[in-house]
Amino acid sequence: MDAPVFPCTSQALADPNGLLAAGGSLGADWLLAAYREGIFPWYEEGQPVLWWAPDPRLVLDPGRVVVSRSLRKLIRKQIYRISFDTAFMSVIEACQTSGGRENATWITPEMKAAYVNLHSLGHAHSVEVWHDEFLVGGLYGIALGRVFFGESMFSAHPSASKLALVALSRQVESRGFGLIDCQVHSDHLVSMGAEALPRRDFQEALTALLASKEQPGPWKTPPSNPMEKPS
Repeated sequence: MDAPVFPCTSQALADPNGLLAAGGSLGADWLLAAYREGIFPWYEEGQPVLWWAPDPRLVLDPGRVVVSRSLRKLIRKQIYRISFDTAFMSVIEACQTSGGRENATWITPEMKAAYVNLHSLGHAHSVEVWHDEFLVGGLYGIALGRVFFGESMFSAHPSASKLALVALSRQVESRGFGLIDCQVHSDHLVSMGAEALPRRDFQEALTALLASKEQPGPWKTPPSNPMEKPS
């Protein structure tokens, strides 16, 4: 079977911002090919699969995540425990029911199954935030090359999703990643240092960062505090 071929992202519509193509499938070959081109799926039940490449693109430098004074205090209290790739299904289900982008109606059963499949292949990862034995926050996304493509996050406790983002930034920074793709504008993410990047600059960054290969496989939780900045 031929590899999926997407239109050049420069052909994406301005209104709605970034709509590039419709159709195709959510198979692993389609999803991985899309992310490598800076394209992601986003659609609702009853629609064909819609593919997007918005301009500008919201991105976060893993080494420049903003940790507020109050968040630093919360981290020091060590009330919460962080893990990676131990509850992927639970995280995506929590994102599906807790709100998020367009009230999470875009996380269809097909979408959930597709990302669970990518997780089984070692490309999709989750960050989990625990309070006692309860999952209270987290996020998930795709790791390719030296880029993490964030998909969704949730928070059942105040600041739990912020803790997940800090832990993610430390994890990917320690692995030599240069970019976290946040996709579209979010006040929550901007408050933590995310910035809008013109699509052309984003594509150039992808070309450089995807030249390095990230070995698929689960991320292990480090023995030290996963929210500490790498030395």
